Amino acid sequence: MNPLKSIGGTIISGIVLAVLIAAFMPGQHIVGVTAKSIVIWMHVLSGVIWIGLLYYFNFIQVPALGEAAGDEGGPGGAGIAKYVAPRALWWFRWGALATWITGAAYLQLQGMLHQAFTFGLMGDSPNPYANMIGVGAWLGTIMLFNVWILIWPNQKKVLGMVEATPEQVAKAKNIAFMASRSNTLMSIPMLMSMVGPGHGWFM
Repeated sequence: MNPLKSIGGTIISGIVLAVLIAAFMPGQHIVGVTAKSIVIWMHVLSGVIWIGLLYYFNFIQVPALGEAAGDEGGPGGAGIAKYVAPRALWWFRWGALATWITGAAYLQLQGMLHQAFTFGLMGDSPNPYANMIGVGAWLGTIMLFNVWILIWPNQKKVLGMVEATPEQVAKAKNIAFMASRSNTLMSIPMLMSMVGPGHGWFM
């Protein structure tokens, strides 16, 4: 059976390939695997899912649905609203939560959770790494709040998953849209703050 014919098989095959590459590369890569390395790998993977879907919604789905609504006699956006959006939103919100949890877990394993969320200012001397990673951690926390408290409940109204009047749907569209656009804006400095400390502070 071809593993590429299912998403589960594809993901498992990707993990196996990653392990094989690590096993056969020069150096002690497999021996060096720790809880921290597994958690950071999961953090990056879930972050790719979350931010990738955030960009999909903002760069592709929202503009496409706008064009579909203005295309008289066209196919409309019902198929996307019924089949694509609910599934994408499932991965989006759980990817967001997994990203935050694994990020917090990594900081805790580093002994830096408190330092990060206080911007490295609570110790005996300022901690530039904690300061920068703390900016990213707080931006990610705000973005997680937007996903679960603003975007998801309002998208349920927009998609007809919960009952709402036309006025409530119109309001929900605006709230979800603005929260999503705010997350897109914040994602840029967030990514810089997360990646920057390990790569000369700025990418």
